[in-house]
Order: sequence, then structure tokens, then C-alpha cells
Amino acid sequence: MTSFRGTYTVLITPFTADGLHVDVPALKRLVNWQIEQGIHGLIPLGSTGEFLSMTPDERQLVIETCIQTANKRVPVLIGTGAEWTDDCVRLSKEAQSMGADGVMIIPPYYSCPTEDELFTHYRKVGEAIDIPIMLYNNPATANVDLTPGIVARLSQIDNCSYIKESTLEVTRVRDIIDLCGDRMTVFAGILGYESFWLGAQGWVAVCSNLIPAMSAQLFELVADQKDMDKALALYKKMLPIVRWVGGHRYVAASKDALGMMGLPVGTPRPPRLPLPATDAAELRHELNKLGLLNSIA
Repeated sequence: MTSFRGTYTVLITPFTADGLHVDVPALKRLVNWQIEQGIHGLIPLGSTGEFLSMTPDERQLVIETCIQTANKRVPVLIGTGAEWTDDCVRLSKEAQSMGADGVMIIPPYYSCPTEDELFTHYRKVGEAIDIPIMLYNNPATANVDLTPGIVARLSQIDNCSYIKESTLEVTRVRDIIDLCGDRMTVFAGILGYESFWLGAQGWVAVCSNLIPAMSAQLFELVADQKDMDKALALYKKMLPIVRWVGGHRYVAASKDALGMMGLPVGTPRPPRLPLPATDAAELRHELNKLGLLNSIA
């Protein structure tokens, strides 16, 4: 199996100005720019990619475009979370058949499954595909918490070998590693810098939609070079952007910012709204301070 490590961008999905279609040229441009900037991997069709606001045909178009454009230069994992296990199996098999290197799966987000139901859900997906599964723990959106104990049980499924841990409890990184050993590789979902020092081997980042080079470098400074001074200085430089794409505005701020940087990607699909004008002005100011306005050639 492919081994995943580093900073992976959970990609936004560019839409045309009228919002009716996936903007394929913009998506190709985004993927190429991310790779040229040194990002370690890409994850389309996550929450940031508005996976719940797309048709099946649009999903396939995004998968095909990202995988073909990346052309094996970096791993591409596909978000295949679904409420119905059969749908999750189908989407995961589709991703594998289209050339995905792995899948990222959030738990069923409405039914609030029990531990046994979660195990059955992921086991059925694991039995249906041969590529790695990255669990995605985000209790704020999924209404279920993959606690370290549950993760340890899920790690017994052969290809459930990665987790995106998206809580603000950084000690979870420590506990998952302690309970799972080499059966589970932890990627941070929010606290990238903090999680690296506790042994996380990656970061599924929103901010790297905008600052891929810095996001990749932050991982390398901590995980490879163990340079605390340089890493902390870079982290502090990145923090305004990290904060801007956190919370409820993560999709809108990422899309607005990319437009300001020279890559128009449309606006979020309803019910999400674009940033209010006052927020957009403040975001522009932060981008300007980092020299990012119109920086995407």
C-alpha cells in the first residue's frame, strides 16, 4: 500500500461564476499550483470540497480531473463519506476504480451510530476495497466522536490505517499512537503544528488551499528537521490565515481568498454564503500583509 505522510490539502471545489458547474480549468490550475508549491498530497471531496452539494456526475468529474492532473506526482485521496453504508462502499469502490490512492471517510453523520455500527460500517468498506482508508474524526459535523478507544478497535480492520483527527484535544494524537502503535498513522485535522510534536505524521489542512508552500514547510521543519525555532516562527506567520479558514467560514474564506490571489473559483453553493463584504475586506488585508494578493500566476 502507498504510505502517506506530510501536509495534504483538503481541496475546495471550483465552480463556475453562476454556480451551476464544476470549473474544470480552475480545478486543473489549482491542482498544478498546489503541487508546484510543494504540497505533499491532495484530498478532494472533503467537507471543504462541498461534497454534499454535488451531483454524482460532478463527483466523478472532480475525481477524474484531480487524479489525471496530479498524474501520480502526489497521492490523491478521495472523500467518500456517506450516511448509508452501501453508498459509502459504492463511492469508495468508484474512487479506487478511478485511480485514487486512498479514501477519507467521515462516519455516518445523521444516524449517530454506536461503536458496533461504526465497526461494521468501516469493516464493510475495508472488505470492498484494497486501498487505504483514512478515518475522519470530526464530531462537530458528524455527531459522532471516534475516541482513541474506538480508533484502536477500527485499526484492527486491515486497511483502516490512517486517521484525520479534527478535535481541539491534541492529546488524542498521543493516545491514538499509544493504543494503536504502527496500525494507525495520525494526521492532524486542525492542530497541525501542535500535533506534529506529539507524533502526527501528517496534516489534512484547509489553510494549504491558500498557503501550500508554508503548510508543507511547517511539517518538514518539525517532522524532518526538528527545528523548533524556525517552525514556531513560521507557524506564527501562518496563524492569521489558519484562523481565517477555521470555523464556519472555512469554505467561503478559502474561495474568496483564492479569487483575491488570482485564481477565481466561484462561491460556495447554498446554503453556504460568500463572505460578507466587511469580512472580505479584512481577509484581503491579511493576504496583502503576506504578499499573496494576485500571487498565483
